[in-house]
Order: sequence, then structure tokens, then C-alpha cells
Amino acid sequence: MSTEKNYHSLIPDKIFMGAAADVESMVKNEGIDVIVDLRGEATECAYPAANAKWIQIPLADNSAVPQEKAFEQAIQAVTETYHQNKKVAFHCGGGKGRTGTVAAGTLLALGLSDTLDEAEAKAKSIRSVIEIKPSQKESLKKLYPDK
Repeated sequence: MSTEKNYHSLIPDKIFMGAAADVESMVKNEGIDVIVDLRGEATECAYPAANAKWIQIPLADNSAVPQEKAFEQAIQAVTETYHQNKKVAFHCGGGKGRTGTVAAGTLLALGLSDTLDEAEAKAKSIRSVIEIKPSQKESLKKLYPDK
């Protein structure tokens, strides 16, 4: 049984983020209710035995075009689950780009960061491997134009 914590809490005891390899640990350690999978390449939940709702919102990691609609859906899935007082985990393949983008967007959506740069810095301070790509940042700028 894997209980290693390579994942991180965006909101303590409520919102968790990591890589696909971290899903089993997040489910077992945190009692996750909803898993938001950002991998377009996934065909099933990263931890198929999870007794949690699996929501797949496919995002391409190296998309040349901004994907704001998909990012908006992912951020909404995370924040709605949070507002329902349920535990949510979101992840992509490595927990860097797509995960980082959703983390920053979630901080903005919940009003926990005032600017996009602040949200990105806060997400990176929680999960240091986060690396939001230019097209991903473009999507956030379109979703949060006044941030």
C-alpha cells in the first residue's frame, strides 16, 4: 500500500493536487470524494479501485492553442466540489503544467489570490515542481482578464 506523500494540499484537508502516480496515495490518505483528471491521454482513473467520483477534463499538456474552456471546466469542478464540503484531488500526468494552471485558477476563483502572478507564485510555493506553460498562462489571462 502506497502512503507516500508526493502530492500537496492546495487548501489544507480539502483540495489536493499531484501527479497521476499520486492518486492512490491521495485517495487512501485523504479520503478523496472526487478526482478531477486533467489528462487527455487517460482511458481510466489513475487509481481504478478508488471509491471516488472520477471526472475527466481532457487537457493537452503541450497545446499550442489556449484551452480556456477546458481549464474553466476543471477549475469549476474543483471549486464546486470544495463548496459542497467534499474532498477533491486534481492531477495531470506529472503534476506540473496542467495541474499548476488549475491550481492557480482555483486560487483566483476562490479569491485566495488577487493576481495571476500571485496565484502562480502561491501554487509554486505549495508544489515547487509546478511549471505553467505560456499557452496555459494565456488561458488563465483570458479567464481572469482583470487579474
